[in-house]
Amino acid sequence: MKDGFIKCAAGTPEMRVADCDYNAEKIIELINGAAENGVKILALPELCVTGYTCADLFLSKTLIRGAENALKRIIRETAGLDIITAAGCPLCVDGELYNCAVVFGGGKILGVVPKKNLPNYNEFYEMRWFTPADGEKSVVPIFGQSVPFGAGLVFTCENCPELAFSVEICEDLWSPEPPSINAALDGATIILNLSASNELVGKDDYRKSLVSGQSARLICGYIYCGAGEGESTTDLVFGGKRIICENGKFLAESELYTNGLSVSEIDVSMLSSERIRNTSFRGRPCVSDAAFTLSECETALTRKIEPLPFVPAEDNANSSRCAKILAMQAHALAKRVKHTRCRKLIVGISGGLDSCLALLASVEALKVLSRPMTDITAISMPCFGTTSRTKSNAELLCTALGVDFRLIDITDTVKSHLRDIAHDENNYNVAYENAQARERTQVLMDIANDLNGMVIGTGDLSELALGWATYNGDHISMYGVNSSVPKTLVRHIVKYCMKTAADERLRAALADILDTPVSPELLPAENGEISQKTEDLVGPYELHDFFLYYGIRYGFTPSKVFRLCRYAFDGAYSDEVILKWEKVFYKRFFAQQFKRSCLPDGVKIGSAAVSPRGDLRMPSDAEAALWLEDIGSPLKTLFE
Repeated sequence: MKDGFIKCAAGTPEMRVADCDYNAEKIIELINGAAENGVKILALPELCVTGYTCADLFLSKTLIRGAENALKRIIRETAGLDIITAAGCPLCVDGELYNCAVVFGGGKILGVVPKKNLPNYNEFYEMRWFTPADGEKSVVPIFGQSVPFGAGLVFTCENCPELAFSVEICEDLWSPEPPSINAALDGATIILNLSASNELVGKDDYRKSLVSGQSARLICGYIYCGAGEGESTTDLVFGGKRIICENGKFLAESELYTNGLSVSEIDVSMLSSERIRNTSFRGRPCVSDAAFTLSECETALTRKIEPLPFVPAEDNANSSRCAKILAMQAHALAKRVKHTRCRKLIVGISGGLDSCLALLASVEALKVLSRPMTDITAISMPCFGTTSRTKSNAELLCTALGVDFRLIDITDTVKSHLRDIAHDENNYNVAYENAQARERTQVLMDIANDLNGMVIGTGDLSELALGWATYNGDHISMYGVNSSVPKTLVRHIVKYCMKTAADERLRAALADILDTPVSPELLPAENGEISQKTEDLVGPYELHDFFLYYGIRYGFTPSKVFRLCRYAFDGAYSDEVILKWEKVFYKRFFAQQFKRSCLPDGVKIGSAAVSPRGDLRMPSDAEAALWLEDIGSPLKTLFE
């Protein structure tokens, strides 16, 4: 359970209709297997002790007695396991028969959840046998215990309060008012669904959308477990579908017509953090109808942790995402152009990735406005560190796009400025570098004034997080079109534009820009090649984007971020390297807030952003000590 990761499973046991002893044996085997795999929370199918398809046999006292005896055996024989299980079983309570989820662990029943919404249409006849839950919670005697009973019960882990789960049963999910809504508002971070949903053509996709949608809507983990092949096929067939979702994301999914376990880890710490941000969950106290404890251990991770969290892993999804982002940038910029009635868009073009994306977004904005591409003035401003490669790519890109291109060499101007401030031209310090960045910004601003234009900022989210921008230099613009696009995603958007470009010249220019090392080009070139590579100075952007996503967007502790990072990159970086750059990230993130506090306007693209008017309201003089101290905890563990 360390870091909030709870290993959960949905399990479909082998079963025989109405053979409770056989079913108990197979359920016990499945629970034992889950416990051996470190599973702490296990969901089993609806009415799995008897089988869902017993029909009028549910009216037989023989079956009900057999189910009760089987359930007692299951609870007894799994008493020594460190696992909480929810299993479907018919139970008689106060003279009524209910379709129940029985939650048990440690040899006792923690609570019983009766099904609230009984389907009684088409192939379903549950009202013929069962009584629906009335929505009230009570305490009833079951097997000599006083047991919480009712729909929406919340089960809370005493030694991990962020782990709280509730149970709903099959149709409850499909109904207009699922019990999981109130359960989530009562504090449940995981919802278990015990189901016996039969298969129909097209039903599987719809079921998946319900599970994913409910987990996203409620900001919860959702474990769906369906009855399998052992059910009767008199009229229906059951597929044993198992799904584990977390806030809309699929963590595990079984093939249809399979038995067994589907396992993953749900991050209840992350879910709790998201709910703290979301005001919809405020004003309602958490509820605990039943408490349990689990052993504290470091959960072995099996779920996929993407090393590039801002970038979809699948090519199709990646292309779709890139197209949507470019459209968002374009429409946001188009609105600003219409509002200001500016005649020109002014873009500083370096031949690098960021200015390339800013130019591409500007082109798309003018397409939205049905304006000619010559309303964009792209300006290349070579100086001490500019190479022929980047200079050439800048011009080729502008020519291919049909924009107005200007070349303004600022070398002599910067040299004159350095003489004015008595700075040795051979002293390559920060003043030497920033003088170039500020001169470029002055050129852009003055040309914008001259042409009634708007300077389009090129800086990206990753640079803003690290403060990798010259204050009152490239830090300033009139609209930051890239301000919430991280560097790893910038690359993929440019790559998407390259792949989809119809113009061969444009494809060639974009391909070489993609192949060019990321550099501010502020130090003299060496033998005509780029001498200053950004990632050598501040660290790999793929690491920093990972730290940004999990450390800032989700608020994870640095030690948890480190754990996830070494797992996601799986040996691509040593522990020492990850810790080194993570330390750099937090130092720079805190120290450079003053730059982010006065950012120009810019469109929000994703859930991670650093605008002082939106997502990040942070004092400029906050200390990083606590975060750096937390980084030291894995450092000590690993290297002392």
